[in-house]
Amino acid sequence: MTEITEVVAAVLLRGDAAASEFLLAQRPPGKVYAGSWEFPGGTVAPGETLHQALVRELQEELGITVNDVWPWVCCEFTYPHATVRLRFYRIHAWQGAIAAIEHSAFAWLKAGAAACVEPILPANGPILQALALPPVYALSNAEENGVEAELLRIERALAGGLRLLQLRDKTLAPARRAEFARAVMALARRYERYERYERYERYERYEEGCAPRVCVLINDDQELARSVGARGLHLSSQQLWQLDCRPDFARVAASCHSAADLARAAQLGLDFVVLGPLLPTLSHPGAAGLGWAEFSRLVERSPLPVYALGGLQPEMLETACRAGAHGVALMRGWR
Repeated sequence: MTEITEVVAAVLLRGDAAASEFLLAQRPPGKVYAGSWEFPGGTVAPGETLHQALVRELQEELGITVNDVWPWVCCEFTYPHATVRLRFYRIHAWQGAIAAIEHSAFAWLKAGAAACVEPILPANGPILQALALPPVYALSNAEENGVEAELLRIERALAGGLRLLQLRDKTLAPARRAEFARAVMALARRYERYERYERYERYERYEEGCAPRVCVLINDDQELARSVGARGLHLSSQQLWQLDCRPDFARVAASCHSAADLARAAQLGLDFVVLGPLLPTLSHPGAAGLGWAEFSRLVERSPLPVYALGGLQPEMLETACRAGAHGVALMRGWR
């Protein structure tokens, strides 16, 4: 069995969700991958907890003190010299001025834009793409609200900054759903200013191009997604197990309900997932949800960003992030 080295890494963030920046540091001469850029952090020492290791590494490398950290994604990567399990944590506040104590330099980069420094340490590549995801993933609800009312809600939300939307509404008549999808795409195109990006698959750069600031994902219908020009597809948990490979869309997500679903989504190389239901919902008021403790346990080693879904409200975003979520997926709570 391959020995795995436990590593903690810090994603230091500043700015709001619409203009977030993150910090990368450059490895100094004399170290493996000298000159490469990475998220600061390091190896967990014997007897240390993950939190203790993260606090120590940031004091040693950057001269800052952190207390409030949010667990995020976890991925394994095999370098020629070692196999590492990288546990990433998001950090929004710290004490002290950042200094390049154990690095050659550091730089703040805009989340979602092409990296302005290179080379990036190989294991960190997928994290750059994940950082481009907004904190709220909105699900349409035209079945309940009516198509016209839902289009007005989407229009207001896009004007207010919504950037990630799933067109769900699977029980609409096919012609009506297609009409609704075309109308949603027309609204989204008003905000289709493009950003340069780099995509990664299995931790290797394979494509460079442009990504829209607004991404619409169609639920479970590849034909409809292509016909209306959507760049995203959201898979049901059933389709997740029926596919042999990742569908050819810029963004592919999936609904997950178990550890097996999460593992399958990672195996297919998807971009993110939703996990739930977390709490009782209006549509299933008597059904028990996963709860926060089980949610945290399931996402602890997920290499994909996970949105918490089911019975949530926008004000629960921080609670979800503290439990390991990337953000929240909402059907009724978004505006």
